[in-house]
Amino acid sequence: MPSKKQNIAGREPAPEGYVRVRGAREHNLKNVSLDIPRGALVVFTGVSGSGKSSLAFGTLYAEAQRRYLESVSPYARRLFHQMPVPEVEEIEGLPPAVALQQQRGTPTARSSVGSVSTLSNSLRMLYSRAGDYPPGQELLYAESFSPNTPQGACPRCSGMGRIYDVTEDSMVPDDSLSIRERAVAAWPPAWHGQNLRDILVTLGYDVDTPWRDLPRKDRDWILYTEETPTVPVYAGLTPKETRAALRRKETPSYQGTFTGARRYVLQTFANTESASMKKRVARYMVSTTCPECEGKRLRKESLSVTFSGVDIAEISRMPLERLATLLRPYAEGKDKDKGELYAEQLVVRRRIAADLFARLEVLLALGLGYLALERSTPTLSPGELQRLRLATQVRSSLFGVVYVLDEPSAGLHPADAEALLDALDQLKAAGNSLFVVEHALDVIRKADWLVDVGPMAGERGGQILYSGEPQGLRAVEKSQTRRYLFDEAPLPKRAPRTPTGWLKLEGVRRNNLHGIGVAFPLGVLTSVTGVSGSGKSSLVSQVLVELVGAALGHAPAEEEETPGEPDLERDEALPLEGRIVSGMEGVRRLVRVDQKPIGRTPRSNLATYTGLFDQVRKLFAATPDARKRRYDAGRFSFNVAKGRCEHCAGEGFVMVELLFLPSVYAPCPTCEGKRYNAKTLEVSYRGRNIAEVLGMTVGEAIEFFKDEPLVERSLEVLAEVGLDYLRLGQPATELSGGEAQRIKLASELQRATRGNALYVLDEPTTGLHPLDADRLMVQLNRLVDAGNTVVVVEHTMRVVAGSDWVIDIGPGAGEAGGKLVACGPPAEVARNKTSRTAPYLRKHLP
Repeated sequence: MPSKKQNIAGREPAPEGYVRVRGAREHNLKNVSLDIPRGALVVFTGVSGSGKSSLAFGTLYAEAQRRYLESVSPYARRLFHQMPVPEVEEIEGLPPAVALQQQRGTPTARSSVGSVSTLSNSLRMLYSRAGDYPPGQELLYAESFSPNTPQGACPRCSGMGRIYDVTEDSMVPDDSLSIRERAVAAWPPAWHGQNLRDILVTLGYDVDTPWRDLPRKDRDWILYTEETPTVPVYAGLTPKETRAALRRKETPSYQGTFTGARRYVLQTFANTESASMKKRVARYMVSTTCPECEGKRLRKESLSVTFSGVDIAEISRMPLERLATLLRPYAEGKDKDKGELYAEQLVVRRRIAADLFARLEVLLALGLGYLALERSTPTLSPGELQRLRLATQVRSSLFGVVYVLDEPSAGLHPADAEALLDALDQLKAAGNSLFVVEHALDVIRKADWLVDVGPMAGERGGQILYSGEPQGLRAVEKSQTRRYLFDEAPLPKRAPRTPTGWLKLEGVRRNNLHGIGVAFPLGVLTSVTGVSGSGKSSLVSQVLVELVGAALGHAPAEEEETPGEPDLERDEALPLEGRIVSGMEGVRRLVRVDQKPIGRTPRSNLATYTGLFDQVRKLFAATPDARKRRYDAGRFSFNVAKGRCEHCAGEGFVMVELLFLPSVYAPCPTCEGKRYNAKTLEVSYRGRNIAEVLGMTVGEAIEFFKDEPLVERSLEVLAEVGLDYLRLGQPATELSGGEAQRIKLASELQRATRGNALYVLDEPTTGLHPLDADRLMVQLNRLVDAGNTVVVVEHTMRVVAGSDWVIDIGPGAGEAGGKLVACGPPAEVARNKTSRTAPYLRKHLP
């Protein structure tokens, strides 16, 4: 815990204008000490996993937050997401801090670009106070223009823009089945469903004829009736025997109450406390655009108010660039309809419009002009979300604050990174400090001060190699960053490969792509480039993947859902517009390596996902001690009752809830965090038990299993993609999107390659140091050399320069993009005068 002592004899005070850190031991930091200047752009560099984030976020920001929270009431503390108390001896001279970390969009579709940037609040005020009202309509308050309030939400759809119901097609997916064969799939499984079918027999309905052949009247009653008749049920009898029993008035098995299929689905969804039941019935619900608000989410009174001739829903759907153009004349007082307003309305309108326009200019400068206010945050990349929050801070006019940023250039084209640096300069000029964790060399070169952490990752990192002005890093031999920063690691010269064929797409329409045609070369490595929002991901990660998947007969990929929770708020699947003209004969398999998590609970980890753990457990089960005890491989899984610790059920920790402080996760007192019971831990392989093996890093495990080919190969591939610092038992919840993507790639590389596979990766170098990006490129080239095709969406020019083919989309973002600007080998694209990528690509060509 940080020392709260003031400077006493023997301790020198922090230098004037510096943050003084002593004895930082968070994660892999090795008791490091350093002084960092305030009022400067300080960039923390080092290979992936070296300890940069542990110093910037885990130590500096965590301590700044702890000190702030000590000054607020215990009740208010509960409202904050509190970071763990950092392992550090002392920190002096640390100002208040604001963290802008990489994070995925919030899980609700009600959170949007407008709400994150707070622009929606001002826009609602503009419509409320300076909008054009229909004659006779009362003045509305700002809340009436929000779909998230009772005053503004459309009463039919509760502000969602869509209504949810069930249809015959959704409840009866296969109408060739009879009721007895469970044609009504929406009914509950097991006994309850059988009960409803038996009730229909008593009521005289035909349960053995195919559903499609039943009379419409019967089908409608079974599905949609609100009646709930209670009738005698004769379980196990045929319809004929049931009719006879009814005539004889025999004693029934029980009295059963009928529920129509629609009533069952909607009631279960609304009332059940079982997440799995809710998720099951949600499958039979369909969403359609709300007929009352036409998808605009607001009540009619709110939509009747306009500004510049459009309602607030329409203005919220405009790209920010177009919105800024619309507001400019009002902000400058040059609008043409002044005569229709009172003087007070004119003042209000101009003041609000000017504030909106000024904040929009910051967003446009950060390259976000292609977004719309209504765009939901789950659809944003982490980089887009961070830049939105950064724009808000630029306008906040705070002074004397430390901004701690996590790779703000992630997902940014080099042209957009220049605008990012301008925004950081504004924050610094306002009297703030900037502590930035970064891999992009263009951002690193702009630093006032560099802190290089390393030399390598995990246990081989955690040391401060250098802390000082950028030029001084040139003399630090151990630094991996030095080689790339000072151009000491040029790309090797090689001739681009010749394509073995072409996969040609035509008529591609998606987002800002309007009927374009693109030819992807086969048998080579292709980089798809363009400024942020130009249409790269729409083309590659959406259309290309969907078209090839459909041609190969793959089912459409399901959207990610929260476990146990149905996602009724997710957007409709976009129609697939475009076609493959030729080239599918050269593609036998599609592999999409994305950045989605490899698991959502700590029980999923690096070893379990890659299949490596199966081999390790077999080795333990084959030991003489395990055979003697009759332990099989399942005994060595922490997910199986016979092997895991009973107290923590294999979690390794127990949660201790503290009333006014963050919940503490303490090691399980029974197994001491080892996850297994004592008997299982008695079995060892080469002197290590199963818990100790899971605690090894990939690098350590390579040495340990060097005589086991199956295990060794899996580990070597993980190391080759730059993950040698991760522990085998590292929970999936602790992995970044980039780490998850590389684990998936490593799993794929382990398989025996058959050639003719298409690999699609979206920004695979996100979060990677240039050294790790080079290691990743070696693996991608290995896939190509084995007869496969690799297509990457990429902003890192070093990767683009090392590709065989480049497809540049643009020229701008949003409506100014979506066109094929250039294609060809890197050297050819670098000469294109209309490409915004070309000038940056030229700098990296050998």
